[in-house]
Amino acid sequence: MSETIGQRFEGTSDYIATDDLKVAVNAAVTLRRPLLVKGEPGTGKTVLAHENSKAIGAPLIEWNIKSTTKAQQGLYEYDAVARLRDGQLGDERVHDISNYSKKGKLWEAFTSEQLPVLLIDEIDKADIEFPNDLLQELDRMSFDVYETQERSKAKERPIVFFTSNNEKELRDAFLRRCFVHYIKFPDRDTMASVIDVHFPGIQKTLVKKAMKIFYGLGELPALKKKPSNS
Repeated sequence: MSETIGQRFEGTSDYIATDDLKVAVNAAVTLRRPLLVKGEPGTGKTVLAHENSKAIGAPLIEWNIKSTTKAQQGLYEYDAVARLRDGQLGDERVHDISNYSKKGKLWEAFTSEQLPVLLIDEIDKADIEFPNDLLQELDRMSFDVYETQERSKAKERPIVFFTSNNEKELRDAFLRRCFVHYIKFPDRDTMASVIDVHFPGIQKTLVKKAMKIFYGLGELPALKKKPSNS
């Protein structure tokens, strides 16, 4: 599989992208360097990867991170308990150890027949060491499956998006390997464009009054947490 992405990302009919965001996405896609997208909830970080995959015609592989997620799960998971049980029951499957290895999202991306977009969503939810635990695999685009003595190697470097809500600081070793883009809170004009995309035909007077209240609340100094898009 050897593909060249010729189409530049310019936003879509469902996604308003600022000029600096377009530059960041196109640089990451062209150079195949992971793009870390940071910003407040509701600023369109996750949707960006979805829209980019549609814009360039690439399949999307999505890995949603939780507080309990381990990096190893992105590679593969070996079910030793199931193999032991099948061995006790005399199941013939037990003779092929690959029956008990479940592919993770990185493995899926590495072996995809078509160049994929890999979204690793809300990476800051996991343990602080989680991003660093993926560095070697993302650099080499390969990893070893020790139980089967095989190596999974990417046919071509996938397009990788990370998202973060800034809940935790990420290590410098990880940040150095990424393009990093912070999606700023939208100004009034950008917000009006976003609303128009999602609610075409809405009354302009209603939008104007709602935005006045929304941005007015955000300017109150006494508010500990300002209202977000979400």
